[in-house]
Amino acid sequence: MPGDDKGGFIGKLIGPKRRWRQYRARVRELPPNYRAAVAAIERYMMLFVPSDGERVALQFEDLADLFERAAADETPIREIVGKDPVEFVETFVQNYSSGGYVPDRSRKRLIADITRAEEGQ
Repeated sequence: MPGDDKGGFIGKLIGPKRRWRQYRARVRELPPNYRAAVAAIERYMMLFVPSDGERVALQFEDLADLFERAAADETPIREIVGKDPVEFVETFVQNYSSGGYVPDRSRKRLIADITRAEEGQ
């Protein structure tokens, strides 16, 4: 059905609209540097082929959980993503996705974005 938020390409990409909006609201509440890190991770995660809307929604909700806890504990961003943010995201996504094609330029952008977010601490 047109407009159904549980199906179609967008549904597969971001999951049900209400869950996506709830996730985005949670991310907006994060401190700016954590929000920047999540934005960089999101952008990179979108390069992976989503398996279904439910898994993708859960993946982003888990990402929000991780960064909310880290912000509450004042955990430095590098302690969350480690020395290699590409490895962090690819490992994180493996739990939810069937993979995808990631250009080298996207890997470099993720690393640069996390470094900028880290410097904002």
